[in-house]
Amino acid sequence: MKAQKVHQFQPSLPPPVNTTGVVGWLRKNLFNGIINSIVTIILALLAIRGIWAVLDWAVIKADWVGATRDACTRDGACWVFIRVRWEQFMYGFYPADELWRPRVFFASLAVLIAAMAYEKTPGRKWIFGFFILIYPFLIAGLLFGGYAGLPVVETHKWGGLMVTLVIALVGIVVSLPIGVVLALGRRSTMPLIRTLSTVYIEVWRGVPLITVLFMASVMIPLFLSQGHDIDKLLRALIGVALFSAAYMAEVVRGGLQAIPKGQYEAADALGLSFWKKMGLIILPQALKITIPSIVNTFIGLFKDTSLVMIIGMFDVLGVGQSATTDPAWLGFANESYVFVALVFWVFCFGMSRYSIWLENRLNTGHKR
Repeated sequence: MKAQKVHQFQPSLPPPVNTTGVVGWLRKNLFNGIINSIVTIILALLAIRGIWAVLDWAVIKADWVGATRDACTRDGACWVFIRVRWEQFMYGFYPADELWRPRVFFASLAVLIAAMAYEKTPGRKWIFGFFILIYPFLIAGLLFGGYAGLPVVETHKWGGLMVTLVIALVGIVVSLPIGVVLALGRRSTMPLIRTLSTVYIEVWRGVPLITVLFMASVMIPLFLSQGHDIDKLLRALIGVALFSAAYMAEVVRGGLQAIPKGQYEAADALGLSFWKKMGLIILPQALKITIPSIVNTFIGLFKDTSLVMIIGMFDVLGVGQSATTDPAWLGFANESYVFVALVFWVFCFGMSRYSIWLENRLNTGHKR
């Protein structure tokens, strides 16, 4: 008998170290050839040089402590300027003895956003409902005053990051539901509703936001009777919300068109009414697949709040520009613009990262 060979299966060996992990990624993407390696090294040297120059100016040689420009004696940034003007950057010209009110607004907003973002927060739906339906009115009453013994603080004294957040939050909260209604109206089978929705969307998308704010600030008072006026901030809020709703409508309409026809037919086969079909089946899917576009619109709206300077309101950018014209602090425009840019970046980056997390959280396996 021939001897039978015994095959012994040995366990597979791990891949070489230089093909996996950080080293493997570098070899595959940055050093996969002579030309790519040279370009990578040159760009890395330029990046290191640029980063070091920024750190040297913003941190190493910067002045941090002081109360006047005489404290800025080094060659780097003078963050003393931001420290002295901190309350204006945050609250504008809000009365100093009433600053606890905008501080309560900032703290409560941070707590509510954290509670809604944390997945295991008990009663998240109730918190969200409170944030949408009740919280805006409470904060408006707190900041403006006029009740419960709170003195009235006119909106022309508001400014800084407070105004930026107020305009952005109102625009985001109001524009989304209006945009959904407009998107449904533009896809309606009723000619009148479809025409009205289309006209609204195309008219508002056909004009720049700066024109809308100018019209809201200058033209609206001309149509009001003598002795009647609408607060300037309220006019800006209405203009921003209606303008953003038109863009939001097109984003939502794109999501509705991306839903397969079979979903509509299945809902009709179940005998669901129009609103149940949209609320339970179509809209949840449409909003889920348009999360990146919706957040992109929100980010654009947040940055566009700086345009309120055209109507004489001082958001965080407006305060930064006005602060640089102070004779006591001339020559520190770089610090002002860098700080404002950092503020906008923090908020926009936070929204972007949360949208990515939410998109992955709601992923049900339909992506390819």
